[in-house]
Amino acid sequence: MNIPNPQPKLEERLRGVLRLKQYSKRTEEGYVQWYKRYVLFQAQMTGRMKHPQEMGTAEVTAFLTNLAVNKNLAAASQNQALNALVFLYREVLKIDLEGIDAVRAKRSQRLPVVLTQEEVKTLLVGVKGAAGLAVKLLYGCGLRVAEVLALRVKDVDVSGGKIEVRGGKGDKDCLSRLLRLLRPAGFASLRLSRA
Repeated sequence: MNIPNPQPKLEERLRGVLRLKQYSKRTEEGYVQWYKRYVLFQAQMTGRMKHPQEMGTAEVTAFLTNLAVNKNLAAASQNQALNALVFLYREVLKIDLEGIDAVRAKRSQRLPVVLTQEEVKTLLVGVKGAAGLAVKLLYGCGLRVAEVLALRVKDVDVSGGKIEVRGGKGDKDCLSRLLRLLRPAGFASLRLSRA
């Protein structure tokens, strides 16, 4: 007689806790990927697969140091890896990691490349149709790509000059101003979802 395993796999438990705490789908996917990379890294280092419960601060430190030193990972990505592993240990495995002393990735000292006002005007005039409207919403209203793609007809108040963003970053709703140049004709060319 087969007795089903009552304990779900660690990945399922991790996803369950992330959903229970209402983390975004993108954060969930990112945290799961960091968990998998961590386990695979340890398997390569030791020659055998180990459950994260068998590991701790020393293994997390080695993994994060490897990301900074050998993988040349950006500081923000290393921070996400750290946050994912701390979440895994604290919230799922109920183990506190103390004294993580990994080599930290260096933040870029380069200045960001920005377009001049003339270059922005040329870009906004040059892109036409639905793609042009999307670019104008990204630049002029400060929306994110996922927010523009999720816009619906009922989210746009052309006469009031407002756009309601639903389920934006952090799954929050907010209002954004609609640029004047987009108000009259811009939305006529875009087929927004009516859902």
